Amino acid sequence: MSRISQADLTQSVADALQYISYYHPPDFISAMRSAWEREESPAAKDALRQVLVNSRMCALGKRPICQDTGIVNVFLDIGLKVEWTEDIDIEDAVNTGVRQAFLDPTNPLRGSVLVDPDGERQNTGDNTPAVIHMRVVPGNKVDVEVAAKGGGSEAKARFAVLNPSESVVDFVMSQVPLMGAGWCPPGILSIGIGGTPEKAMLLAKEAMMAPIDIQELQARGPASRAEELRLELYEKVNALGIGAQGLGGLTTVLDVKVAEYPTHAANKPVAIIPNCTATRHLHFVLDGSGVPEFEAPDLDLWPDIEYSASADSRQVDLGTVTKDQVRDWQAGETLLLSGKMLTGRDAAHKRLIDLIEKNEPLPIDLKNRFIYYVGPVNAVGDEVIGPAGPTTATRMDKFSDTILSKTGLLGMIGKAERGDATIEAIQEHGGVSLIAVGGAAYLISKAITDARLLAFEDLGMEAIYEFEVRDMPVTVAVDSRGESVHKTGPSQWRKLDVVNG
Repeated sequence: MSRISQADLTQSVADALQYISYYHPPDFISAMRSAWEREESPAAKDALRQVLVNSRMCALGKRPICQDTGIVNVFLDIGLKVEWTEDIDIEDAVNTGVRQAFLDPTNPLRGSVLVDPDGERQNTGDNTPAVIHMRVVPGNKVDVEVAAKGGGSEAKARFAVLNPSESVVDFVMSQVPLMGAGWCPPGILSIGIGGTPEKAMLLAKEAMMAPIDIQELQARGPASRAEELRLELYEKVNALGIGAQGLGGLTTVLDVKVAEYPTHAANKPVAIIPNCTATRHLHFVLDGSGVPEFEAPDLDLWPDIEYSASADSRQVDLGTVTKDQVRDWQAGETLLLSGKMLTGRDAAHKRLIDLIEKNEPLPIDLKNRFIYYVGPVNAVGDEVIGPAGPTTATRMDKFSDTILSKTGLLGMIGKAERGDATIEAIQEHGGVSLIAVGGAAYLISKAITDARLLAFEDLGMEAIYEFEVRDMPVTVAVDSRGESVHKTGPSQWRKLDVVNG
């Protein structure tokens, strides 16, 4: 019989969330390093370099890897012989730990959880409640997996109940291209097969926490149908050529996980959930001996590299740039931005559109400006702003035509691809869409030299700011002629013989 206190559960959850905010799992660092070393696509290699440099910076500076510090997922296997030292509310104990971690003054994490999800969507401010799964199992310990899952990768989850005769491989291969780059590849692709709809999704979520071991599986060979499926999908998904950040390249997934459960004879439920370049999870055990200690990864895991843009990168002064100059930019080109830009994401765009439709004045002048889709982490110490990486540009597509046509906005900065209608609007209005690297939030924040709140303060991290930046690296995603690097890049690196084989 183990006696475990509520305080130990709370403190260990808080410690784990702080730990995973700035430390990648060691297996993930090694896999990313290998992907960077073998990458042949210059654009993808540059993106992977930024991710690795950012990861090491966060490990040293103990600041978040990504500005989206995630929605908390906690899996608890509670031993039958565990005795709690007090009358415990386990969910409350976990959420107290979440609250403690996200409000830590030395490393505050961004609150992204909203109540009234189909209504007012009010931010809870402390990222509670977590999504908690509990099981009672044999034994006298509490087995805990804590994860922080970013919204960009969660948004790309897919599910279908296939007919028994339908192919899981065909379904996955039909969905991955539709997922785009908003989940910030490369990462883990996790597949849950069987059970019921909710069980398949849970299988996929749990499986992605397993160690990256696809190379070991390749070396020894498969011992089951599930392992055969892992190998086939790993090869075929990477052959799609999507690559890092969707720019085209050799590595789209670092591993593929498959978990199965018995299912009804008439069904084949299949869930797909990706994990991104900000993969964050940690496993620990409570056995009554107190709060576990989490050792920092060995710094030798990271390559000893720094980031500097290529010598042929184009310098851009945001204070003087014109439409004529923008027309010169080419999709795939690297720019270094200096000057003042605005920020704004979903909630701010919705308010701007509402004002435009009512013919009311806007709180900011967007003419010839650039807007960065970002919701940063709060600053600490002498920081200008906390980690400030991009959010998914595709979510702003529904607003883009109106914003471009009614305000004179010149450019947009986010991550991932733009839809065809938005590409047409960019072409029509002579604008441009740029991308920064998702998963490089702390590195990007170092290019921001000033931050000033301009509008919608009540929106918190979604408020509109003015950032002043110096040499902020971005890539032209969609140029003013409508060419998209997210179409040309993957097409260049796609291996059709493998995909169709």
